[in-house]
Amino acid sequence: MIIAKNLTKRYRKHAALHEVSFTIKAGESVALWGANGAGKTTTLRCLLGVHAFEGELSVNGIDVRKRGKAARAAIGYVPQETTFYDLTVVETLYFYARLKKASVSRIDDVLTQVHLSPHNAKRVTMLSGGMKQRLALAVALLSDPPVLVLDEPTASLDVKAQRDFIHMVQSLSQAGKTIVFSSHRLDEVLALGSRVLVLDEGKLILDCAPQELAPRLGLHRWLRIWVPAEHKAQTLNVLGEQGYRFMPNGHSVYVQVSLSGKVAPLRLLESAQIPVEDFDLIDGELLLQGENDD
Repeated sequence: MIIAKNLTKRYRKHAALHEVSFTIKAGESVALWGANGAGKTTTLRCLLGVHAFEGELSVNGIDVRKRGKAARAAIGYVPQETTFYDLTVVETLYFYARLKKASVSRIDDVLTQVHLSPHNAKRVTMLSGGMKQRLALAVALLSDPPVLVLDEPTASLDVKAQRDFIHMVQSLSQAGKTIVFSSHRLDEVLALGSRVLVLDEGKLILDCAPQELAPRLGLHRWLRIWVPAEHKAQTLNVLGEQGYRFMPNGHSVYVQVSLSGKVAPLRLLESAQIPVEDFDLIDGELLLQGENDD
């Protein structure tokens, strides 16, 4: 479905992408993983044909460099954030259907797919962030494209909206859509991806299964816990006695946790009668093994 050979994008002397090659089969769901500036968004923009590039790139058998408009027609794109006009939900879809030359008969179907049918008469300005992102997905689905390209689609959503959006994309993947998405969240990659392409400074350094990502890159998930200053030393002692790896950080402590053990450190501190002021799961800006524990 997607073939890239020696894909290169230069900004003067800087190569944002350097001879990146990969193949994505029809029906695969592939995550692009990497730090900011690694080349994730640049790769997606090349796929969309909005960046000039060197090398070869085809989508659904269409040469992106020679037939960019036709290649884009095979792609439904969902950006991280979308700005809509001050219309109702259904008016917005009619507008984009005309723009994309898609059949307006698909509007009811896509509203159902993204669970927005009960809200079709609401103005877009009245929608929550999660609903606006579902509307962006509905727009992407109007022409029923074989490929969906998602650029960190849940980055600005709350936890419930993230889960709802992920479930919708999972359903589309199961229905046979080819999906390419960038993400910095490990749980999102595990939930949606069948493969992960890891980019670093514009180069493809790893192509692996989602379950292999953390061990191959030496990544960990951390729980950040805030405790009162007078309980800081006791907190470190309790965590250390139970074998947790931790990193003090000002008034908080980073505690390494597994996918299934996120609550255990909180319960441990509760049993030791140490009050927890706040906590946060560091799920995306994952810290590397061997990082300084000071």
